[in-house]
Amino acid sequence: MAMPRILLIVLILNTLILLGSTGLNYYLLTGGASSGALAARAPQAIAEALPATPEYQFFPIEKIIVNLRGNQNREHYFVLDLALQAPLGVDKPRIDQIEPIVRNSVVASLSALSFQELREMPISELQSRLESVLAADLAERKLPQPFASVLVSKLIVQ
Repeated sequence: MAMPRILLIVLILNTLILLGSTGLNYYLLTGGASSGALAARAPQAIAEALPATPEYQFFPIEKIIVNLRGNQNREHYFVLDLALQAPLGVDKPRIDQIEPIVRNSVVASLSALSFQELREMPISELQSRLESVLAADLAERKLPQPFASVLVSKLIVQ
C-alpha cells in the first residue's frame, strides 16, 4: 500500500515541475515583464558600441615552424600562425613583400630559446617580443613597418 502512494507523490511532483517549467519558458519566450525593453534596446546599444568602419585589417602568416632544443638532446618544434594587424589602406602586396623577413625574424628569435623557456612564455610576452624583433629587423633593412602589431593566432607545441 505504501508503494502506490510514493509513486502517486512522485507523479504529482513531476507533473508540477513540468507545468512550472513550461510556464516559466512561456513567460521568458514572450518577453517577460522587463526583458522586452532590454531586448528592444540591445541591437541599438551594440550598434552604438561598434565603430562605423573597422580601423584595422589583418594579414595572416601561416605555418612558421621553429625547431627548439630540449632536455636530453631531444628536439621539439613549435608551429606558429601569426596575423599582422595593419591600418586600413595597407596593400596585401606590401605585406607579401615583407613576409620572408617576418618568417626569418621569428625563426631566428625563437630558435635561440630553449623548449622550456618558450613553452612557459605567456602569449602576450611572445607577441611583444616578436613585435620588437620585427621592428628592429625592418629598421635594420631600412624598410617601413606596414603593420601596427603582431598577433599569435595559433601555437602548436610538439
